[in-house]
Parts: sequence; C-alpha cells; structure tokens
Amino acid sequence: MKNNIAYKIYREKTINKIDQKIKLSGVKNTIKATSFLNIRLILTIIIFITILLCFKHGYFLAPICSILFYFLFEYFLLDYQIKKRTIRLEKEALFFFEVLALTLESGRSLKHALDLTIANIDSELSLEFKKTLSEVTLGKSLKEALQDMKKRIPSEAINNNILNMIESHNFGNSITDSMYNEINFLRDKRLLDVKAEIGKLPTKVSVISVIFFVPIMMLIILAPVIINYLTK
Repeated sequence: MKNNIAYKIYREKTINKIDQKIKLSGVKNTIKATSFLNIRLILTIIIFITILLCFKHGYFLAPICSILFYFLFEYFLLDYQIKKRTIRLEKEALFFFEVLALTLESGRSLKHALDLTIANIDSELSLEFKKTLSEVTLGKSLKEALQDMKKRIPSEAINNNILNMIESHNFGNSITDSMYNEINFLRDKRLLDVKAEIGKLPTKVSVISVIFFVPIMMLIILAPVIINYLTK
C-alpha cells in the first residue's frame, strides 16, 4: 500500500482526506484514494501536454486549464456528489426512521428492528444500514459497525440518530423519544429547504429572462431595421 506512487507525491493527510470523501460519497463508490489521486494527476498531465502542443497559445492556456481541471475534478466527482447525497439521504431518513421508530415501539431489539426496516425499505440509507449489519455478521460489534457507518454519512442530523442508537445499545436506554425528536428536526429542516428553494425562484426566473427572453424581444424589436438594412 505504502509503495503506491501516490504516497511518494502526496502527504498522508491529503490521501486520508480523499479517502474520507470517497467514504462519504457512498458504499457504491469503491475507488481507492490512491487510485483517485493517480488518475487525477495523470489526466492533468495529459491535458497540459495536449493543450501545450495543439494550441497556438498553449503555453498560456495549458497551466490555466490544468489547474482548473485539477481542482474541479475533485469538486465534481466528490464534493458536489457528497452535497447531493446529503440532501438525498435526509429525504430518505424521514421515512426510514419513522418506520424504525414504529418497529422499536413494538418491543423489538435495535438489531431486529433494523433488520425488519431494511427488509421493507429500498433506499440508499437502507443500503448503508444493510452494510452495517453485514459487518456485524462478519464479527464486528453493533457499536463498532454503527461508528464506522457514521464515517460514511455526510448528514449531521442522520449521524445524531446513529449516535443515539449507539448510546441506547450501550446503556439500554429508550431510543424512540430521541429518534422522534430527530425526525421532527429532519422534517423542519426539509420544510426550510423547500422554502429556501421557493425563495430562489424569482432570481432564477430573472436570470432565465435575461438569458433567453430579452435577446428574443430585442431581435423582434430590431427585426424591421435589420431587414431594411439587408434589403438595401
């Protein structure tokens, strides 16, 4: 592992940061941090050489395009995907935790309640809990598996619920009250997010108007003048 070229180029702190981002982007993302960094570096070099050799002002464009690609590669493939995933998970969390809370109220243990909830809900969050329980089957304690799951979840609200599960499992406390509090928090947060999106609509409409409708209106207004000029 340490023989990988990435360890010779990047600091271990950088590799660990990328590794954490990959974990936060979901269980389906199986690429290694070192592979991600190596691919980005190779593509950046290819872009630099290609632009340098193929364009007249390549000596000026190559560094700019290479630097832009270098940073945007990480943003679009990791940071932006994590943001989208956070929103998606929080939408799924409302229904998932409501079902889990109802299952727990029927007197089942946390592990049994999770098994039943996962079996009846098909979502990305359900997939994360499924991975967690599979780790328990392979020998981890439920506490360890839930702590590892927290490292894969980018949402603080969901992680608070997972923390409540860990504490409940350790001390035998009732989890349903704290879970319903988190459910209410997620519901309020979702409502605020929707209101924020509605608040952005006038700005988006204005931008679309400027980009599309204003040029069309100007063309309609100036059309007679343009036709007159062309037919002279």
